[in-house]
Amino acid sequence: MSEVVPFRPASPQGGRDDTLWAVIAEAGRISRVAEIFAARDAALADRAWREQQVRAYSHFLRSLREPVPRYSVAPIRRADLPRAWTPLPALGFLRGQFI
Repeated sequence: MSEVVPFRPASPQGGRDDTLWAVIAEAGRISRVAEIFAARDAALADRAWREQQVRAYSHFLRSLREPVPRYSVAPIRRADLPRAWTPLPALGFLRGQFI
């Protein structure tokens, strides 16, 4: 259900490393950055929590006939985040649209 993407260090700009850890949500062909963290351990903990929420609501999600979200953790640079990015709820549909 989940994976950890191998760490590939970003090249620091001006001696500054702006690498963060992203929890990536994928549902079908759609993928979004669900949350970001400064520490990998925090991202892994968030991914585990999100997976637990998906397991708890799996019957409900299947009844909606929507793809069940999957989560992974990957390094990301702050500059690579979309300009209007906001964190996603664990189940991904609480904003009136699925992920």
